[in-house]
Amino acid sequence: MTILKFGGSNFLGPEGYDRVARHLAQRRAAGENKIVAVVSAMKGETDSLKAQMLAVNKEASPSNLDAALAIGEMKSVCLLEAAVSRLGISVASLNGYSLGIRTNSDFGRATVESADPRRIRSALQEHDVVIAAGAQAIDQSGRVTFLGRNTSDLTAVVIASMLEEHACEIYSDVPGVSTGDPNLIPEALLIPEIGYRTIAEMSRYGAKVLHHGAVDYAERHGVTIICKSLTNDGVVTGTTVTGHGNARSVTVARDAVVISFASVAERDNLCALLDQHDITTIRVQQNDRPGLCVMTDTDFAKQLAAVAGIPPVSIESTMVVTVLDASGPRVHLIGDYERAVSLARQLHEQMYPGAVAERFGRG
Repeated sequence: MTILKFGGSNFLGPEGYDRVARHLAQRRAAGENKIVAVVSAMKGETDSLKAQMLAVNKEASPSNLDAALAIGEMKSVCLLEAAVSRLGISVASLNGYSLGIRTNSDFGRATVESADPRRIRSALQEHDVVIAAGAQAIDQSGRVTFLGRNTSDLTAVVIASMLEEHACEIYSDVPGVSTGDPNLIPEALLIPEIGYRTIAEMSRYGAKVLHHGAVDYAERHGVTIICKSLTNDGVVTGTTVTGHGNARSVTVARDAVVISFASVAERDNLCALLDQHDITTIRVQQNDRPGLCVMTDTDFAKQLAAVAGIPPVSIESTMVVTVLDASGPRVHLIGDYERAVSLARQLHEQMYPGAVAERFGRG
């Protein structure tokens, strides 16, 4: 059995679904008879759905938002099922209501509590390909829950584990994990093999290629992650995530926020609460006030602050450039995008002098 996940960058338009469908057909022709393909929403779809909801009601409930955001992946599932069916392949689809994944009721970023493989196994008995909606599940009351932004990776790893498969393939717009975001740092070097904890830390500080929750789950359940890219020339295999392998890196978190507070006690109370929910934070000073830079799950962090009654003085967007090496993370808060990218490239050059020559075979 083969478990594959296709990120939103694979679905920039209808032709993306056709290309993924053809890839699944090729895998079947090569002898892989049973395939589960987990899909993300089309690129930009989740942001569009959120904007539409907030335009109707700025105070929409978290459960209402989760139900709306899940539509993006459900639409993607339908489009890929149609593309696969068109090729004459027996195919079925499952969304969060029928995947068998149960979570708690932390709407906005729910935590997986259990996984029942019976529905997927039944679908695979009847069909050769099953398309599964990523990033969604249901809580114990049967309400759809959202696992968080970019968590289709997590869905794929959970499905691999529940079907007792020891590997899953993640397809994105880059072939694997690099020493920096290759879209921002062209000199970044591809890392062929990396350990779970190393890439999880990179993800927490801004690397987008894999979600840290997926990596943590994969480590606990012994699932190897293979990062790939589906290009016009075929498949490019980049990085294997296993139990060992280290690398220094520079990350850029482009959607971090700094929350400032009236007192240190309020800042520390929210920090402790976010730690309980595995949200990465950095204590900072913001305009001479105690502040907290939230690196991941910023919307969920704001939601937790509101529920806990910890009022922020201000919330400001920022970018965070982080050097990750054996000495631990060293962070730089930069308000300007161009300066953040420039700093990231400088720090990467210091970390890997001559990387341009190494990458392009000069010198």
